[in-house]
Amino acid sequence: MDDPGFDASVLSEFRTRLVKHGMEEKVLDLLLTALKDRGLVKAGGRQRTDSTRVLAAVRDLNRLELAGETLRAALEALACVVPDWLTQAVPVREWVERYGPRIHSWHPPASTSKREEMALVYGRDGFALLEAVHAPDAPAWLREFPAVQVLRALWVQNYHRAVTEAGAEVKWRESKDLPPGRLQLASPYDTDARYGLKQGSWWTGYKIHISESCDETDDQDAPTGQATIPGADGPPPHLITRIATTDATVTDAEVTEPVHHMLAGRGLLPAEHFLDSGYASAELIVGMKKNFGVTLVTPVLLNSSPQARAGAGFDRTAFTIDWEKRQATCPRGDTSTWWSPAALRGTKAIVIKFDK
Repeated sequence: MDDPGFDASVLSEFRTRLVKHGMEEKVLDLLLTALKDRGLVKAGGRQRTDSTRVLAAVRDLNRLELAGETLRAALEALACVVPDWLTQAVPVREWVERYGPRIHSWHPPASTSKREEMALVYGRDGFALLEAVHAPDAPAWLREFPAVQVLRALWVQNYHRAVTEAGAEVKWRESKDLPPGRLQLASPYDTDARYGLKQGSWWTGYKIHISESCDETDDQDAPTGQATIPGADGPPPHLITRIATTDATVTDAEVTEPVHHMLAGRGLLPAEHFLDSGYASAELIVGMKKNFGVTLVTPVLLNSSPQARAGAGFDRTAFTIDWEKRQATCPRGDTSTWWSPAALRGTKAIVIKFDK
């Protein structure tokens, strides 16, 4: 490591090769196998899992900046690979002034109308570049060029274009007309990064879910408790048993089952799994016990119904449901007179009515 010829890029290239060949967890697998052989980690006992945010190595951009920077990045890439074609396809002198510097290096106009006008200028220029790329006389491979594909995807997400007798009309999409957050690009340089929200804080990037063993000394009486360190006093070490990275929009509950599949594959399923309420639901608590034999130790999400929030009226937990008879009993003991499956805002539901 002290050799002056060593460079950190070697580690970066090595990591890239591991990811390319799907071997990013190989070292962890080998380590856990060795630890299992020494009795330091095994199935049963207790484990815990939690997540935290991972910031993408890109700048945070608003929608206007993102559109401008994506077009600028596409032009930069094309200028490197097909400079002669680019000088013929676009008004280079005018566009160099507009897209030469990075978008974050100057302040966009404060006026809303001028910002909207700038967004439309970006939109028209982007469509002009895409038309040039898809022209019959353009090199066919340009259509599959990564920077062009990113530009096309971002323009679909942020612009409408209608072709009328007067020509093509470009419109900036309203916020309500944007695609779901899981599909929205957040950067032209990292197309996997997404906008995330956790505990009231926004970030651009990913989430990482880490599982670790967490047995204590007094757990040894349990039949599935983990061994302590051979020849040493005190609790067994806390060891990482699984790491998973998702984009920032994936909820914790979506990874609860994959976490257990991975732990089962390594022969490291715990008897008790400690989680926060983001990982749990009634279905998951029952399902993990039935399918994996794992008890989820977790608070369930608080009741978010209007009645519970207001502290008045009756929420559904106040009613007794008889699924076989298709009836509900109210807190006063009266039974329902009407039961009908329905779909409310796209969610399956059952509507129950009582006699007035």
